[in-house]
Amino acid sequence: MHLDHTTARGGAELALVRLLRAGGDWLPAVLVPAVDEADAFAALPPTVLRRTAGVAQGPGGSAGSPLRLAVLAARLVVQAVETRLNPLVRTCDVVAANSTRAAAYAAVALLGSRTPLVVHLRDMVDEESLGGFGHRVMTRLVLPRADGVIANSHTTLSTARPFLRDDAITAVIPSAAGLTRAAARPPRTGPLRIGMLARIDPWKGQAELLEAFAVACRHGDAELEFAGGAPFEHEDFAARLAARAAELGIADRVRLLGHVDDVPEALARWDVGVQYSTRAEPLGQNVLQYLAAGLVTVVADEGGPREWVTDGENGRRVAPRDPRALAEVLRELVEDAAARERLASAAPGTPGLLDDAAVARAHAEIYREIATRRRMPVKA
Repeated sequence: MHLDHTTARGGAELALVRLLRAGGDWLPAVLVPAVDEADAFAALPPTVLRRTAGVAQGPGGSAGSPLRLAVLAARLVVQAVETRLNPLVRTCDVVAANSTRAAAYAAVALLGSRTPLVVHLRDMVDEESLGGFGHRVMTRLVLPRADGVIANSHTTLSTARPFLRDDAITAVIPSAAGLTRAAARPPRTGPLRIGMLARIDPWKGQAELLEAFAVACRHGDAELEFAGGAPFEHEDFAARLAARAAELGIADRVRLLGHVDDVPEALARWDVGVQYSTRAEPLGQNVLQYLAAGLVTVVADEGGPREWVTDGENGRRVAPRDPRALAEVLRELVEDAAARERLASAAPGTPGLLDDAAVARAHAEIYREIATRRRMPVKA
């Protein structure tokens, strides 16, 4: 039973859809509290059981006023009860929490139960990522209860280890990101195009990339594209990005594409892909997608992306939270076509890039191991 607290098109939700579409060696069911305005799980294959039961969890929640946190806690408790009573949860072999919020109510729902809990860890276990309330719930309730953790990077897993039981099974498996390793990309014609594939969110770094682009590409015809929807109440931020592009005098070369369903088609339009989140990114599915697509890949030099990009070999690393440093790297790439060609050619050969079927096989092994161990009789 896969639990998720939302149907919005976030990275965790899209990764779960890709995972289940890949057809792993288990019988999957998905339980969500409510259907949001956007429904990522509408793309699930008909063979996947899907149920809706509970109360909408709403966006945010990692921080806020005492009243907002009290409402969040109440909703988590209600959802835990709904989850505990669900017949599919009561009869499944493994409960897999796909998001941090889902892990919170799953841990409560399974208190006193022998049903194994697997936490898909997609966030750093720290207060910056989870907020004070979320961090306490994760470290005092969720991780101590978890029978297994599937982390999206070694960096992510390292932040969880101090709070896990000694017998918890752990694995590092990158999220299903729809990867298809590119053949040699034919040279693109037209202006150099730089892009960022990420939901529109202040911490994802769109504002910093916009400022860096304005400096590095003030003259010339280079273009900048942002591909990603604006879920979780960030429509105003998207509007501010467009307004800022106009203030900088580059609005005619900056496009906000919104959510894109055909990621390979979007990436085929770009020469350079950028990840520049303003806090350490646990993984960055976009980094894997850039590399597999044969883009020149530029990442912030921290967190999970460091595990994938070696500066000057298959991409470029940039000091985090420093738009001037990002502008300098972009300027170098704009001016050096040979460097772009060399980095782009090396990107698809990055070790460890897995297609969705391989990711699903790795998940199946962990699910089976955890379910088997939990069924073993307890020794006297």
